[in-house]
Amino acid sequence: MPIAILKERAVARIAGADAAHFLDNLLTARTPAPGAARYAALLAPQGKIVADMIVLATEGGFRLDIPRAVAPDLLKRLQLYRLRAKVEIGLLDDLNVAVAWGGASPLIDTLSYDDPRLPALGRRFLLPAAEAAQISMVPDAEWHAHRITLGVPEGGQDFLYGDAFPHEADMDQLGGIDFDKGCYVGQEIVSRMQHRGTARTRIIPMALCGPPPAEGTPITAGGKSLGRIGSGIDGRALALIRLDRLEEARAAGQTVEADGAALVPERPAWARFAIPGTEEGA
Repeated sequence: MPIAILKERAVARIAGADAAHFLDNLLTARTPAPGAARYAALLAPQGKIVADMIVLATEGGFRLDIPRAVAPDLLKRLQLYRLRAKVEIGLLDDLNVAVAWGGASPLIDTLSYDDPRLPALGRRFLLPAAEAAQISMVPDAEWHAHRITLGVPEGGQDFLYGDAFPHEADMDQLGGIDFDKGCYVGQEIVSRMQHRGTARTRIIPMALCGPPPAEGTPITAGGKSLGRIGSGIDGRALALIRLDRLEEARAAGQTVEADGAALVPERPAWARFAIPGTEEGA
């Protein structure tokens, strides 16, 4: 089975007597039970995503599987929220995040957890750098191709940190939000979007012929902007798109395109929202 090192991921440690309470007051999902993992995010007060992450509960506190690009800002914000809480916060520079998918993993005796977003995403591992260097790995592009095939967004590629709401990044669909938990940063805005059904922008897969347009390429129909292209593979791309404008384009018989490539919306198996142009959303 393939195993890849995710070089764009980093590992943070949150420990101390108040660690669970500290994280539970900040993140969009409850802290997991020992040995379990949860998908969650820290939001800005305005409700936009500072960083999404996988939170793993261990005997020595919590490990956060986080995007490396926003790690400094994330840790700075956590330090500001710490106040008098008995919490230790820091990066574990000696650990790599690896992922294996498509069958039983050959890696044993390592800190590991199933990806809580979707079982098909596989199992993730926190490996010491020296150990990771001795394992035969495939390029991380193979992992991203697998992720894109499943229609699962990735921060920094399919949505921008500091610019996207959790619903826009499909976090409500992938187990990243507990709507019945206590208060957390940005909760009021997220709850309002959920109860009013105002999440008009979503990340969805788009089928196309040939290679995808570059990330960030505008998506248009009838001269109007619908959104932008995210990550992609040959024949498929993820798109951050206004669903109401997609429906208008479909009703008007207009072609949805990006850089001259016609795009056809698809429905990932895990999506529970209507997607215009798909069987369930039609």
